[in-house]
Amino acid sequence: MALHHAKMHQEDESHPADPEAGSGYPLVVFGDHQFCAGERLEVMRMRAPHMHSQIEINLIIEGEITYHFDGQIIKAKKGELILFWGMMPHQVCEVMEPTRFVCLYAPFTPFLEWAGLDDIRRAILRGGMISATHVTAWDQAMFMRWREDLRTSDTKLHRIVHDECIARLRRLAHEGWRDLRALALPMEPNNRFDAKRAMKAQAMIRFISENAAKNVSVNDVARAAKLHPNYAMTLFRHFVGLTIHQALHRHRLDMAQSLLISTDQPIASIAFETGFGSLSAFYAAFENRFHATPRAFRIKMQS
Repeated sequence: MALHHAKMHQEDESHPADPEAGSGYPLVVFGDHQFCAGERLEVMRMRAPHMHSQIEINLIIEGEITYHFDGQIIKAKKGELILFWGMMPHQVCEVMEPTRFVCLYAPFTPFLEWAGLDDIRRAILRGGMISATHVTAWDQAMFMRWREDLRTSDTKLHRIVHDECIARLRRLAHEGWRDLRALALPMEPNNRFDAKRAMKAQAMIRFISENAAKNVSVNDVARAAKLHPNYAMTLFRHFVGLTIHQALHRHRLDMAQSLLISTDQPIASIAFETGFGSLSAFYAAFENRFHATPRAFRIKMQS
């Protein structure tokens, strides 16, 4: 399948995308679930719909895109800044040549914690495609710079882009937005978004973000959403693109990474404070994720 942006890999096919019947759409991962930018500016037609767990942010620089978006046809044109959850089946089905955009991918779990975005967050989790009502001339230059910064290996720049992007979305929330589904043309209704199940996934993600540093289990996460553990695991995988164990693991490593950069705490203290049962387990997990020992990573970031 040809994609229009960013490298991807398909998730294990033994985990169907739909927790009940299988959606038939490939579940893909961009940038190892990190905040990242698409590889190319040119927008190309896609052969089929796909899904991914991140929040997708598109600024259309020129041209026009026609999306198949969760059973609807939506058009977006030059100058539009749009956001949607990648777990909505979506496909670029038509483009007006030439069409270019800057495409950013924001991790789902941090998105749930960004302050000042409650209304937008609810709309996106219920399947909305959000379009800003005010886009300025400097947005294009800013998005292009963000794309360039994210495509470097400079993690300090990545953090700056992360913070600037949150600020831009807060401005969007303040200045106004609309849901493009109100202008959409209906397609087949067979794959409509299940908002109730999405809220269950959100409850589990929020529980993980608040309790990952504790000794929590899959049963604890499932209980937070009032679900049977087996169903909770399948539902979570569908909406987030990770298993519950992977999400706990990733959140603990994200916390450890932040503490290594921003504090002088001993590495052993950070390991246990972020929920790892042993120092050896922490070192192994950290090196596997960040390709450096915690000490080497800290020295590089603080130098």
